[in-house]
Amino acid sequence: MTDPVRLAKRLVELTSCSRREAELYIAGGWVMVDGLIVEEPQFMVSGQIVELHPDANLIPVEPATLLFHQPPDNDMKIDAICAGTRSADDRSGIQLLKQHFFRLTPCTPLERNASGLLVFTQDFRVSRKLLDDAATIEQEYIVEVAGELPPDGLSLLNHGLKFNGKPLPPAKVSWQNETRLRFALKGVIPGQIAHMCQKVGLEVLAMKRIRIGRVAMSKLPAGQWRYLMQHERF
Repeated sequence: MTDPVRLAKRLVELTSCSRREAELYIAGGWVMVDGLIVEEPQFMVSGQIVELHPDANLIPVEPATLLFHQPPDNDMKIDAICAGTRSADDRSGIQLLKQHFFRLTPCTPLERNASGLLVFTQDFRVSRKLLDDAATIEQEYIVEVAGELPPDGLSLLNHGLKFNGKPLPPAKVSWQNETRLRFALKGVIPGQIAHMCQKVGLEVLAMKRIRIGRVAMSKLPAGQWRYLMQHERF
């Protein structure tokens, strides 16, 4: 049995690549040890079979953006996003890498006490877009309410209410069914939706964000995440 060595060193011995190249291959998910992908250059190997994927390249791994379905009544913890909570229906085709979970920035916080779509990204372009264009990116919520809406209540929800002493911009509010309202609005201020409902005599029982801009949560199960696909834009 050979003495244990770092995986990166063994890869250098096998392929004559540089140490830096070996580390990039490993971090990119191109290296297998006994048939299993290992992403840590410091992983110790001795007699195991080390293989470099024939299609391996040194192109840097693209920063990832993850969409997470925050469950109701559950404080968000970043460790809820892990390999085990990836949705089985993720159709992005992106290979899961451990480095996709490092340095994730949360974007566009949910309304207070809400569940639904959250965005976490490593891509400064995505975080900048969601921050800089927050006032123009439409968010959609489904809000379960109790109470009796006055005759002019729906009209007021769409336009005519104030929040923190300032008039609210027009929104698109309609009934989804007898107990749920659909809110589509831009530049959402924390507490705004509950305040709007209270002003027209409604009590918010639950709310869920189902869309940010052009990206919908769709059928993503609660407590699971998927990658933002290449064609999707907020």
